[in-house]
Amino acid sequence: MAVSNKQELSQERLEELLKVLHSRFEKNMHRHEGLEWDKVQAKLDANPEKLWSLFEMERTAGEPDVVGYDEEKDEYIFYDCSAESPKGRRSVCYDREALESRKKHKPENSAIDMANAMGIEMLTEEQYRELQKLETFDKKTSSWVQTPPDIRERGGALFCDWRYGHVFLYHNGADSYYGVRGFRGSLRV
Repeated sequence: MAVSNKQELSQERLEELLKVLHSRFEKNMHRHEGLEWDKVQAKLDANPEKLWSLFEMERTAGEPDVVGYDEEKDEYIFYDCSAESPKGRRSVCYDREALESRKKHKPENSAIDMANAMGIEMLTEEQYRELQKLETFDKKTSSWVQTPPDIRERGGALFCDWRYGHVFLYHNGADSYYGVRGFRGSLRV
Protein backbone atom coordinates (compact mmCIF):
# COMPACT_ATOMS: atom_id res chain seq x y z
CA MET A 1 0.00 0.00 0.00
CA ALA A 2 1.40 3.37 -0.94
CA VAL A 3 1.17 6.07 1.67
CA SER A 4 -0.77 8.88 0.08
CA ASN A 5 0.04 11.52 2.65
CA LYS A 6 3.24 13.47 2.46
CA GLN A 7 3.40 14.16 6.16
CA GLU A 8 6.81 14.79 7.62
CA LEU A 9 7.90 14.66 11.21
CA SER A 10 9.87 17.40 12.89
CA GLN A 11 13.43 16.42 13.78
CA GLU A 12 12.43 16.38 17.46
CA ARG A 13 9.48 14.03 16.90
CA LEU A 14 11.57 11.82 14.62
CA GLU A 15 14.31 11.46 17.24
CA GLU A 16 11.74 10.78 19.95
CA LEU A 17 10.00 8.13 17.83
CA LEU A 18 13.26 6.36 16.98
CA LYS A 19 14.27 6.38 20.65
CA VAL A 20 10.92 4.80 21.65
CA LEU A 21 11.11 2.19 18.87
CA HIS A 22 14.70 1.30 19.76
CA SER A 23 13.89 0.98 23.46
CA ARG A 24 10.83 -1.20 22.75
CA PHE A 25 12.90 -3.35 20.39
CA GLU A 26 15.57 -3.93 23.06
CA LYS A 27 13.02 -4.67 25.82
CA ASN A 28 11.11 -7.23 23.73
CA MET A 29 13.73 -9.36 22.01
CA HIS A 30 11.41 -12.40 22.21
CA ARG A 31 9.35 -10.76 19.44
CA HIS A 32 12.26 -10.67 16.99
CA GLU A 33 14.98 -13.11 18.02
CA GLY A 34 18.07 -12.93 15.86
CA LEU A 35 17.30 -9.47 14.48
CA GLU A 36 19.53 -6.45 15.11
CA TRP A 37 18.37 -2.90 15.72
CA ASP A 38 21.17 -1.40 13.60
CA LYS A 39 19.79 -3.16 10.52
CA VAL A 40 16.23 -2.06 11.34
CA GLN A 41 17.51 1.50 11.81
CA ALA A 42 19.27 1.37 8.44
CA LYS A 43 16.00 0.27 6.78
CA LEU A 44 14.10 3.10 8.49
CA ASP A 45 16.76 5.59 7.37
CA ALA A 46 16.40 4.33 3.78
CA ASN A 47 12.57 4.56 3.91
CA PRO A 48 11.79 7.79 5.77
CA GLU A 49 8.22 7.87 4.40
CA LYS A 50 7.45 4.85 6.62
CA LEU A 51 8.32 6.82 9.74
CA TRP A 52 5.10 8.83 9.48
CA SER A 53 3.08 5.60 9.58
CA LEU A 54 5.05 4.34 12.56
CA PHE A 55 4.47 7.69 14.26
CA GLU A 56 0.73 7.34 13.66
CA MET A 57 0.81 3.80 15.05
CA GLU A 58 2.57 5.12 18.14
CA ARG A 59 0.38 8.22 18.46
CA THR A 60 -2.77 6.08 18.54
CA ALA A 61 -1.25 3.86 21.29
CA GLY A 62 -0.41 0.88 19.09
CA GLU A 63 3.14 0.48 20.43
CA PRO A 64 4.58 -0.79 17.12
CA ASP A 65 7.45 -3.25 17.27
CA VAL A 66 9.33 -5.49 14.86
CA VAL A 67 7.81 -8.98 14.76
CA GLY A 68 9.66 -10.45 11.81
CA TYR A 69 11.82 -10.12 8.75
CA ASP A 70 10.83 -11.18 5.23
CA GLU A 71 14.10 -12.33 3.63
CA GLU A 72 12.57 -12.65 0.17
CA LYS A 73 11.37 -9.04 0.13
CA ASP A 74 14.12 -7.71 2.44
CA GLU A 75 11.52 -6.06 4.70
CA TYR A 76 11.11 -5.75 8.45
CA ILE A 77 7.56 -6.30 9.66
CA PHE A 78 6.08 -4.10 12.38
CA TYR A 79 2.82 -4.94 14.20
CA ASP A 80 0.94 -3.06 16.88
CA CYS A 81 2.06 -4.72 20.11
CA SER A 82 0.06 -2.82 22.73
CA ALA A 83 -1.32 -5.15 25.41
CA GLU A 84 -4.89 -4.20 24.47
CA SER A 85 -6.36 -3.04 21.17
CA PRO A 86 -4.87 0.44 20.51
CA LYS A 87 -6.78 2.98 22.58
CA GLY A 88 -6.66 5.66 19.90
CA ARG A 89 -8.37 3.35 17.39
CA ARG A 90 -11.36 2.03 19.31
CA SER A 91 -15.08 2.70 18.93
CA VAL A 92 -14.89 2.43 15.15
CA CYS A 93 -17.00 0.35 12.80
CA TYR A 94 -15.35 -1.82 10.17
CA ASP A 95 -15.36 0.28 6.96
CA ARG A 96 -16.78 3.35 5.20
CA GLU A 97 -19.80 1.46 3.85
CA ALA A 98 -20.72 0.35 7.39
CA LEU A 99 -20.20 3.87 8.73
CA GLU A 100 -22.47 5.40 6.09
CA SER A 101 -25.16 2.74 6.62
CA ARG A 102 -25.67 3.73 10.25
CA LYS A 103 -28.69 5.94 10.66
CA LYS A 104 -28.09 6.91 14.31
CA HIS A 105 -25.14 7.15 16.67
CA LYS A 106 -22.46 6.98 14.00
CA PRO A 107 -18.89 6.46 15.22
CA GLU A 108 -16.34 9.07 14.20
CA ASN A 109 -14.46 6.77 11.85
CA SER A 110 -13.98 3.26 10.51
CA ALA A 111 -11.09 0.85 10.99
CA ILE A 112 -10.34 0.56 7.26
CA ASP A 113 -10.39 4.34 6.73
CA MET A 114 -8.10 4.90 9.71
CA ALA A 115 -5.65 2.23 8.55
CA ASN A 116 -5.56 3.72 5.04
CA ALA A 117 -5.01 7.23 6.40
CA MET A 118 -2.15 5.93 8.55
CA GLY A 119 -0.54 4.07 5.65
CA ILE A 120 -0.82 0.68 7.37
CA GLU A 121 -2.67 -2.60 6.77
CA MET A 122 -5.16 -4.05 9.22
CA LEU A 123 -4.02 -7.47 10.48
CA THR A 124 -5.47 -10.57 8.88
CA GLU A 125 -6.75 -13.41 11.06
CA GLU A 126 -3.56 -15.34 10.29
CA GLN A 127 -1.35 -12.39 11.29
CA TYR A 128 -3.37 -11.91 14.46
CA ARG A 129 -2.86 -15.56 15.40
CA GLU A 130 0.89 -15.25 14.71
CA LEU A 131 1.05 -12.15 16.93
CA GLN A 132 -0.62 -14.08 19.76
CA LYS A 133 2.16 -16.71 19.57
CA LEU A 134 4.66 -14.03 20.64
CA GLU A 135 2.76 -13.11 23.81
CA THR A 136 -0.82 -12.60 24.96
CA PHE A 137 -2.72 -9.58 23.62
CA ASP A 138 -6.35 -8.39 23.86
CA LYS A 139 -7.26 -10.05 27.16
CA LYS A 140 -9.89 -7.34 27.79
CA THR A 141 -10.42 -5.89 24.30
CA SER A 142 -10.92 -7.16 20.76
CA SER A 143 -9.56 -6.15 17.36
CA TRP A 144 -11.16 -6.03 13.92
CA VAL A 145 -9.29 -8.15 11.36
CA GLN A 146 -9.45 -8.12 7.57
CA THR A 147 -12.73 -9.68 6.48
CA PRO A 148 -13.17 -11.84 3.38
CA PRO A 149 -15.35 -10.21 0.69
CA ASP A 150 -18.08 -12.87 0.86
CA ILE A 151 -18.64 -12.16 4.57
CA ARG A 152 -18.44 -8.41 4.09
CA GLU A 153 -20.95 -8.54 1.20
CA ARG A 154 -23.46 -10.06 3.63
CA GLY A 155 -22.98 -7.17 6.08
CA GLY A 156 -20.61 -8.90 8.46
CA ALA A 157 -17.05 -8.31 9.64
CA LEU A 158 -14.59 -10.34 11.71
CA PHE A 159 -12.75 -9.59 14.94
CA CYS A 160 -10.50 -11.53 17.30
CA ASP A 161 -9.47 -11.58 20.94
CA TRP A 162 -7.74 -13.79 23.52
CA ARG A 163 -9.92 -15.60 26.06
CA TYR A 164 -9.58 -18.83 28.04
CA GLY A 165 -6.08 -19.42 26.72
CA HIS A 166 -7.13 -19.29 23.06
CA VAL A 167 -7.53 -16.91 20.15
CA PHE A 168 -11.17 -16.56 19.19
CA LEU A 169 -12.51 -15.36 15.85
CA TYR A 170 -15.99 -13.84 15.89
CA HIS A 171 -18.36 -12.05 13.58
CA ASN A 172 -20.48 -8.97 14.05
CA GLY A 173 -22.32 -6.52 11.86
CA ALA A 174 -19.72 -4.36 10.14
CA ASP A 175 -21.58 -1.27 11.37
CA SER A 176 -21.18 -2.21 15.04
CA TYR A 177 -18.67 -0.47 17.25
CA TYR A 178 -17.66 -0.79 20.87
CA GLY A 179 -15.42 1.06 23.29
CA VAL A 180 -13.33 -2.07 23.71
CA ARG A 181 -12.91 -2.92 20.00
CA GLY A 182 -10.30 -1.33 17.79
CA PHE A 183 -7.87 -2.72 15.26
CA ARG A 184 -4.21 -3.67 15.00
CA GLY A 185 -2.07 -2.80 12.04
CA SER A 186 1.05 -3.92 10.24
CA LEU A 187 3.71 -2.06 8.33
CA ARG A 188 6.55 -3.38 6.18
CA VAL A 189 9.78 -1.40 5.98
